[in-house]
Amino acid sequence: MSTVADAPLADAAEIRSALEYYAGRDWTDGLPVVPVTESYLAEFLATTSRDPDEVVFGVPHLNRQCTVRLAAINAVLAGCLPEYFPVVLAAWDAFADEPYPKKGIWQSTTGTAPLLVVNGPVRERIGLNSKGNVFGSGFRANATIGRAIRLTAINVFGLRPHQLDQATQGTLAKYSACIAENEEESPWEPLHVEHGLSPSDSAVTAMVVRSCMHIEARHTHLPEQLGLDLADSIRRTGALIHETSSALIVLGPEHARVFAANGWGKDDVRQFIFEHAVNSRSELAAVGKDAVSQHTRWRLPADHPDAVPDHASQSDDPDRVPALIAPGAVQVMVAGANNAGVSTIIEAFGPRDHAVAIARVGDLDD
Repeated sequence: MSTVADAPLADAAEIRSALEYYAGRDWTDGLPVVPVTESYLAEFLATTSRDPDEVVFGVPHLNRQCTVRLAAINAVLAGCLPEYFPVVLAAWDAFADEPYPKKGIWQSTTGTAPLLVVNGPVRERIGLNSKGNVFGSGFRANATIGRAIRLTAINVFGLRPHQLDQATQGTLAKYSACIAENEEESPWEPLHVEHGLSPSDSAVTAMVVRSCMHIEARHTHLPEQLGLDLADSIRRTGALIHETSSALIVLGPEHARVFAANGWGKDDVRQFIFEHAVNSRSELAAVGKDAVSQHTRWRLPADHPDAVPDHASQSDDPDRVPALIAPGAVQVMVAGANNAGVSTIIEAFGPRDHAVAIARVGDLDD
């Protein structure tokens, strides 16, 4: 019987040479990648019945497309295990339903990036983190699934910084942003069930995001106080950049229980935040954002040549300008550890009214 000791030793110099070869061709995100071999790539392609040449996502203005095979190559580079690949494919399916990525939003100066939220049994099966340090390091599945999307953006679509990626400052999510929902400690139905799938389904929700902000509220058991904290964070003038802004609220389990214990469901949270995430016209005028551009709908001063009144001008109180266009522009989920009153506001890009881009994870569950 052969043993580990009998196996040939890897040549460290050859490994370094391979890593430098990939880096020298700009096939990385700045971190080392896993070299791709045909035999290892075949293990990824074996996890799906989809044709390797099937196009999963395209950016028409760049005339570039990502196939199943190209998605698999970048999943290998990212450090995914083969069993992660159906989740990567589901992420691309979800992004195909998002209106903005195919129009070039990932090239934006605003630094937008992809965010994935995973639900269902696949979370436990492949070791996705949904609890402590959910936005941080330490879990291979989270880190590499999100990274696979970013490496594909670089290697297939050419979205490299200082080139097609024009982000002014960018965001850490441009490395990787993949979290799972803490369904077990949520008092409500999980995100994928809310949007029509079965609890037994595994699914990926895809969003375009700009930034995130942690909300510290360890002191209150009153839903109104917590809701105002969340709404005030969303309405801040530095975030109110576009008429179609939206938000994902990632509630820690303790905060979710504050709402649920007082009889609030997700729709109650959405409605309260929509009604209170409001600025006065004078607050917006003070920072030069009291109107919108007729071309881009970005906020700008009322005396700007491109300025037109915003949708708030048609309301009963035109002096009150909502940060969100409708309650459905707020998505609510639960993630993180059950150890402190901490939640996160994620600033999303694009209009939403109870609609998300979501795709079921294939073959792995079939």
